[in-house]
Amino acid sequence: MAAATLAAFPGPPSASLHEFPYPPPKNPPAAVGRGSPPGVGGSVPPAADLVLGATAGCLACVLTNPLEVVKTRLQLQGELQPPGTYPRPYRGVLRAMGAVCRADGLRGLQKGLAAGLLYQGLMNGVRFYCYSHAEDAGWTRYPGGTVAAGAVAGAVGAFVGSPAYLVKTHLQAQTLSAVAVGHQHNHESIFGAFESIYKQHGVVGLWRGVTGAVPRVAVGSAAQLATFTSAKDWVCEHQWFREGSWAAVLAGGMVSGVAVAVTMTPFDVVSTRLYNQPVDANGMGKLYRGFLDCILQISSREGLLGLYKGIGAVYLRLGPHTVLSLFFWDELRKMVQHQQPPGL
Repeated sequence: MAAATLAAFPGPPSASLHEFPYPPPKNPPAAVGRGSPPGVGGSVPPAADLVLGATAGCLACVLTNPLEVVKTRLQLQGELQPPGTYPRPYRGVLRAMGAVCRADGLRGLQKGLAAGLLYQGLMNGVRFYCYSHAEDAGWTRYPGGTVAAGAVAGAVGAFVGSPAYLVKTHLQAQTLSAVAVGHQHNHESIFGAFESIYKQHGVVGLWRGVTGAVPRVAVGSAAQLATFTSAKDWVCEHQWFREGSWAAVLAGGMVSGVAVAVTMTPFDVVSTRLYNQPVDANGMGKLYRGFLDCILQISSREGLLGLYKGIGAVYLRLGPHTVLSLFFWDELRKMVQHQQPPGL
């Protein structure tokens, strides 16, 4: 049953980017990867694909947001303090989840969800749009073109969605003072957060921390794009799972997740720190002057391992999020196809 459900998954390498797969290519015979059913591309209009992609990313976000909350807390814990010199209310993914529940209740695991959904919709929508243009221009047919187009599209999407990610980080970091880590912005709601930031620092303030977000998504997108399909094929070649099965997709996502987590986590930590740091009256960060300064300060004060805080939560999120995105994408596309008049 699982194999039948996943049989229509868009299988090209471009369907495995971090946080959400791109739409199937418009030229299936030339671009579809091994195991992909021919004729998948073009069955749904590009505009519908864009909306469905953003919707699927949001659905996956609902299920993986608890790991985002835990990841944020772990990355802010012990900020700019030498290892072993600070209390650690969050220890590992599972124990951190327990700490969040004790402090904020079960609802605490879904903190920042509304902002996360807004980010997913904006970022993925723009990524789909940009990638489709690159595909129409034929850039993805060149060697490395798919990876480059995915990275550029991801960077543009990250820029557009940056204000939502900023607010998401603020809300996910907020908790009781006994277990608080990082600066506490104390927003009442997502709307209150946007209003407060805008009133204090104007439109520019909404894009504070974007210098960390753009390389984060670009690197994560390119790394997953380059490894997901090959990892999925590898587990099938070794006969761990049957090709096209749910287990093969999940295993491919988890194997690929190792490479993505290792390459992306330092950028993720920097992004979280830049977004959450306190600012002065002029909107300048009180802890970090920018992307490079953040990396240098973390490395010198917390050691190189400080750049890998929260890597467990990052890794555990990558595989399931990729698989869930693919699953929701496939089901939503089927629904649209069934609604289309014959001959379209």
